Amino acid sequence: MASCAAVSPSIVEYFEGEDFYRCGYCKNESGSRSHGMWAHSLTVQDYQDLIDRGWRRSGKYVYKPVMNQTCCPQYTIRCRPLQFQPSKSHKKVLKKMLKFLAKGEISRGNCEDEPMDSTMEDAVAGDFALINKLDIKCDRTITDDFRQSLESEEKGKSAKKEDSNELIQPQDIEEKLGSGEPSHLGKVHMAPKPGRGADLSKPPCRKAKEIRKERKRLKLLQRGPCAEGFQAHGQPPKAKSNQPKSLEELIFESLPENASHKLEVRLVPVSFEDPEFKSSFSQSFSLYAKYQMSIHQDPPEECGKTEFTRFLCSSPLEAETAPGGPECGYGSFHQQYWLDGKIIAVGVIDILPSCVSSVYLYYDPEYSFLSLGVYSALREVALTRKLHEKTAQLSYYYMGFYIHSCPKMKYKGQYRPSDLLCPETYVWVPIEQCLPSLDRAKYCRFNQDPEAEDEGRSKDADRLQVFYKKTVMPYGVYRKHQKDPSEEAAVLQYASLVGQACSERMLLFRN
Repeated sequence: MASCAAVSPSIVEYFEGEDFYRCGYCKNESGSRSHGMWAHSLTVQDYQDLIDRGWRRSGKYVYKPVMNQTCCPQYTIRCRPLQFQPSKSHKKVLKKMLKFLAKGEISRGNCEDEPMDSTMEDAVAGDFALINKLDIKCDRTITDDFRQSLESEEKGKSAKKEDSNELIQPQDIEEKLGSGEPSHLGKVHMAPKPGRGADLSKPPCRKAKEIRKERKRLKLLQRGPCAEGFQAHGQPPKAKSNQPKSLEELIFESLPENASHKLEVRLVPVSFEDPEFKSSFSQSFSLYAKYQMSIHQDPPEECGKTEFTRFLCSSPLEAETAPGGPECGYGSFHQQYWLDGKIIAVGVIDILPSCVSSVYLYYDPEYSFLSLGVYSALREVALTRKLHEKTAQLSYYYMGFYIHSCPKMKYKGQYRPSDLLCPETYVWVPIEQCLPSLDRAKYCRFNQDPEAEDEGRSKDADRLQVFYKKTVMPYGVYRKHQKDPSEEAAVLQYASLVGQACSERMLLFRN
């Protein structure tokens, strides 16, 4: 657990019942449903436990979809960065960025064919309409739901290999054979066609590299029958150097001294007490307003500093440090992408005890051709791997919600290996095992054990902690003074949704 003595307990205000609101994905006017609560403060461990039970925050509002009733079920998805290997399209984006930094402007003619830019614009944007209810319950004004969700993922497949050292995958073979194009998977020497310059009496030409390999093989054979598989002194031959490049090698490939551009990525705590965050606030806000008006067509009056601060700068997470934790600490951060001295993108993330959780991304539309959504997601995967080197428990990258019924949200499943959270037992299941069930039905229980139950469910509501009249007390004591029958129903519903561990640590505010 990431905690220290100075950290205050979480204080939340639960909104009983369910919210009905317009779905940002299928546009059903009242089909999306969720539970919600306002987090006055949250420890990073409590929020970690909450998202592992299907909750997610938008500013200080924390919500949990009613999975078996909502029109577009939203499944929490996490990537396993330690085993992550960038796909062909991921490598294409990284190489495009390196080419731009090294040589300057690149062609923008094929921008529409690139993987979608808004990789991390997830359920927070699509379901933002639910927060309208806070206008009544919390006396806070929050913006309307964003007009658009995400652009569709790149569907086309490139016929050419991006990297000659890239490993050939079975699907690549099928694509080449199915398309009728010549396969370059293996090189076959053929005699030249008869005609000018052709001499069938001579053997076909061979490359110098192949001749050298043949000579080496002959020398090994001359040493003895076992020498071909082993070098001198009984040592196995050196591994071939044709292994695919790691994510870090692709991201941090060296640039020439006379590179056209300089990109710097800064991880800045979300706090007005932090001088770097404070000094960059104005530029960061201007970029946000430009992004919202250009990409989501939001009117200027909905893109003010108040909305920006409430949505992306106001966090319930208490900044924490812990022995063995990351040097930057835990809490909410802005990962800023500075190009030649100006911010072109900001990834809003939470660093929690077990994961880096992506919250939102906004960027300069003028640089859409760089596929900044995909690029920032890959940088966040790399950040998770780096943090893991010191903090072993921190080993996952949470991408928000996966919505199988919405084509615009299925791209998250391409960051493999990844898992989906079972909405009934709250165990993680590899996405490959979940997809067949999701193809048949929108709502699915992924845990295949019919006897399995929610191990973290509330078992004793009396141990739930209540904050009432500036006093902390167990619910068993609090309810003795309450006569409203609906009070107990609301508290029990809250306990079942947050689980026993959180209900005992977090303070449920009662008015």
